[in-house]
Amino acid sequence: MSIIQRKRRRLPDLNTAALPDLIFTVLFFFMIVTHMRNVPVKVTTKVPQGTQLAKLVKNSSTIYVFVGKAVPGIKTSSTDSVVVQVNDKIVAIPEMADYLAAEREKMSPEEQEQLTVSVKIDRDVPMGVVTDVKMALRKAGTLKVHYAASKRKEKGQE
Repeated sequence: MSIIQRKRRRLPDLNTAALPDLIFTVLFFFMIVTHMRNVPVKVTTKVPQGTQLAKLVKNSSTIYVFVGKAVPGIKTSSTDSVVVQVNDKIVAIPEMADYLAAEREKMSPEEQEQLTVSVKIDRDVPMGVVTDVKMALRKAGTLKVHYAASKRKEKGQE
C-alpha cells in the first residue's frame, strides 16, 4: 500500500469571461459590414428573369433607376401609369438626362469614371418607355448600365 494518495485532477471549467466581448465584437463587425438600403423605393417592380447574372460590386458610384407603377400613397405629377424614380426622386423621362447630369457633377472625378447606373424595370412596362429611359441615359453620358433581373428557375426547380 502506498502511504501517499494522489489527488485526481479535475478538469477546469470553461472560462466564459471573454464571451460577451466576443459576441459584441461579432455584432459590431456585422453592423459595419452589412449594407443597408439608402434609397427608399417608391416604384413597384417585378423584374424579368435571366440566366447570366452578375452582382454589382461598387455601390458608392451607383445611381439607381426604378421604372414601374407608383407605390400606393406616393403622389406623382404625371398622369401615366409608369413612373421613373432616380435614386430617391421621381423624375419625368424628359427631365431624366438633366437630373442624371446633375447627380454626376456632385461626384468626385474618380467616381465619375466608375459611374454605373443600375436600372430595375418592371416586366410589364411597355418597350417604348424602356427605349426612352435608355435614350435619356445615353443623352446624360451614363453608358455603363446594369439591368436588374432575378435568376431564372430551371425546369424541375420550384
